[in-house]
Amino acid sequence: MLRVDMDRLQVRREPVPPEYERLGGRALIAGIMLAEVPPQCDPLGPDNKLIFAPGLLGGTGVSSSGRLSVGGKSPLTWGVKEANCGGNGGSDLARLGIRALVVEGQPVPEKLYLLHISGTTAELLPADDWRGLGTYATAAKARERWGSGCTVISIGQAGEYRMGAAGVSCTGHKEQDSRLAARGGLGALMGSKGLKAIVLDASGTQSLPLADPELFRSSARRFAQELVESPKTGRKGAMHLYGTAAIVAAVNEMGAFPTRNFREGRFEEADNLTGQKIRETVLERGGQMGTTCMPGCVIACCNVFVDPQGKPVVSTLQYETVGLLGSNLGIGNLDAVARLNRLCNDYGLDSIEAGAALGVAAEAGLARFGDEASFAALLGEIAAGSVLGRVLGQGAAVAGRVLGVSRVPATKGQAMPAYDPRALKGNGVTYATSPMGADHTAGNAFGNRLEVNPLGVEGQRELSLKLQLGAAMLDSTGLCLFARPPVFGDPQLMVDMINGRFGWGWSVADLQELQKSVLRMELAFNQKAGHTAADARLPEYMTREPLPPHNVVFDVPDSEMDAIFSEL
Repeated sequence: MLRVDMDRLQVRREPVPPEYERLGGRALIAGIMLAEVPPQCDPLGPDNKLIFAPGLLGGTGVSSSGRLSVGGKSPLTWGVKEANCGGNGGSDLARLGIRALVVEGQPVPEKLYLLHISGTTAELLPADDWRGLGTYATAAKARERWGSGCTVISIGQAGEYRMGAAGVSCTGHKEQDSRLAARGGLGALMGSKGLKAIVLDASGTQSLPLADPELFRSSARRFAQELVESPKTGRKGAMHLYGTAAIVAAVNEMGAFPTRNFREGRFEEADNLTGQKIRETVLERGGQMGTTCMPGCVIACCNVFVDPQGKPVVSTLQYETVGLLGSNLGIGNLDAVARLNRLCNDYGLDSIEAGAALGVAAEAGLARFGDEASFAALLGEIAAGSVLGRVLGQGAAVAGRVLGVSRVPATKGQAMPAYDPRALKGNGVTYATSPMGADHTAGNAFGNRLEVNPLGVEGQRELSLKLQLGAAMLDSTGLCLFARPPVFGDPQLMVDMINGRFGWGWSVADLQELQKSVLRMELAFNQKAGHTAADARLPEYMTREPLPPHNVVFDVPDSEMDAIFSEL
């Protein structure tokens, strides 16, 4: 473990304590938070900690295993938070032999610093002259100094202003890459630590040791082969061909596609925002489809979206952004969505939280649905740190309170992703009950819509719990959620990869205990932080206001949600 003391401006290495040895990613963050962080602390105060942790399989070359988990107490939910991202950060930290990077304290007086880590050194450097840079300029400046092979984890202006919508950006293998650990305001936490960027140089590092090379390699090959042969994730699958926006048409048809601040569930211009339209546009202009966000991923669901002149705009343009910056704002033009997406990435903003806040602003009359320029101007206010910008930059819930808007799509202070829970009720249960707040990656029911009626009440609690447990396992091992079919179908495959890496002699029961323990630790932290059953609810208007076109409300009983973790 690497501990960064921002009070004393010191960096020290220490062995991983025995109680953390078999934890990674989200599980390790939960363990550290519960053991070391006062649950009722100010999220932006000195007692909170900012934690970076690769998953258990990070750096091993297993397909889709390079997610980087970032965590701390969220300034949005005021509970424990883990957000993860692609890019090279997870793999590089693991290859550098770092199971967790823990940032503690705050610099006095307030200064900006940069943390540079290589195979031989870890040092804090002054970075006041980096102040005000967006994430793209920050990455470029770091590459000028340390070479094109470094990985840059940074915050933009939103993080420096400690805004609740601020995420943490991580570079990948292309300079256009900006992969955000976006949810929960963790960029604000990084800003509160006085840390502008972390630069990783993993060049010259050796392969990670394997306890059982034969078991590891055979199980990793089988895992990759199942992904390649899957009709969903293989080379002929929708995920590879069209990216995450492949589901736009399906969600729109379900009536769950958030439109004009979640007033409607079907967008009349959705055909202009589909994955098929993205592919057609990108290939016509000379961009790229089927790129990867992590080293060695065989799914390759990303894209490099380019403008009509073939100049890269953003990588990658994905479903959640298309929903929150597109249909949610009444915008049915991919170029407009991509431009807004780039602004969010550069300013270090979560496109979900920012998109929801912009929708609230439009409801308050500060922008016009369908008008890109009016929303771009508001994003500019955020980057400039104006009074209005600071309100919107704190996220949808704060914006709603300040602007007098009651229709705010948020739970536990965090904005909802691009699935209206009235028409996908399993997600509504997840949004309400997950320790993470309104977060689709904590347990997304979209893929199970054929086994549990998304408009019905029956089975939603059980489905959400199953998915939340599965997500906890994936987030702790470093695997992407899209890689879940092989290991959900055959958990022994995951066990074999872990045993091949570490030699722990785990069984499927041990893996199941890991995922349960993650939720138990997170729930315990949140309870000590003051969360109650009253926080596990969706906005009142969603239980009363019918959502067109199916005219449904969220009507899963409170008793169902209160009982979801009763047997955990």
